[in-house]
Order: sequence, then C-alpha cells, then structure tokens
Amino acid sequence: MHKLEWIQNKITQKDVLLKHCNSWRALGKKIVFTNGCFDILHHGHLDYLARAADFGNILIVGVNTDASVKKLKGNDRPIIHENDRAFQVASLLCVDAVILFYEDTPEELIKLLRPDVLAKGGDYTIDKIVGADHVLKSGGTVEIIPFVEGYSTSKLIANIKKL
Repeated sequence: MHKLEWIQNKITQKDVLLKHCNSWRALGKKIVFTNGCFDILHHGHLDYLARAADFGNILIVGVNTDASVKKLKGNDRPIIHENDRAFQVASLLCVDAVILFYEDTPEELIKLLRPDVLAKGGDYTIDKIVGADHVLKSGGTVEIIPFVEGYSTSKLIANIKKL
C-alpha cells in the first residue's frame, strides 16, 4: 500500500471504526481515544498525541468538524479545514484511526467505541472531561497529559496577527 493510501485509510466513519474496535479488542489490543480541534498542528499537539498513544496499542483521534470548532472557538476558527486537519493527524505514525465528529462533544462517539483509555490535555480535570464517566464505569482509565509550555494555536494566531 502506498503511503498516501495508508494515511487516507486511517480517516474513517463510525460504522467502520466500530468494526475495527471490535477486531482490535478481539486481538487483545488496548484502545486509547482522544479528541481535539488540532487547528494549526504544532509541537504541543504532536507531543500530546505521542504521549496519548503510549497508554495503549491503538490510538483513535476524534477531530472536531469546522462547525464544531466555530461553536467552541468563535467565527474566526478554524484556520485549517476539517478534512485537512484530519489528514494531518492521520499522517502521524502514532495515530491508528481518525474520525471527524459533528456533535458539540465526542460523548456519543466515546459511548459507541468504549475505549480502554480516554486521554485529554492538561487544561482538564477528570470531572470536566466529556465521556470520562462512561470510560470509568466500563473499567477503563482517564489520563490527563500535561501541556508542553509555550505551544498554543491561539497564541500562534495572535502572534501572526501582530505581524
């Protein structure tokens, strides 16, 4: 398989991803789920995703659609289109699957996929992580990954606007 195909095949839909999850579980794989906007992919994102992947064997990344990002971040965002953000995340070696989600939160996706580990960035506490209760109830864990200081999409955008 060509590298481009390999990347494109990682970007998937709910029904296909659920089948993959069932297959991975049958093979004894530990599934990690995380999500985010990943607008203007930077060192902080890459560090975060690599650390999330270390909590299991399979890393699934939910990427907010453009409409979802606008609700969260305002009308000036996202900078990068949802398909391009999904492609960028899928191109990472540590990522096994990427899915765009249209809802305000990934809660329904987390309930459907039932990951063993839910990972989020250091600006969250477990009580504020959407889906944490579902993962914990099913015997999974929730991991909070510290930020890499000095990296933020909002700061990058602010710095560009100053130029």
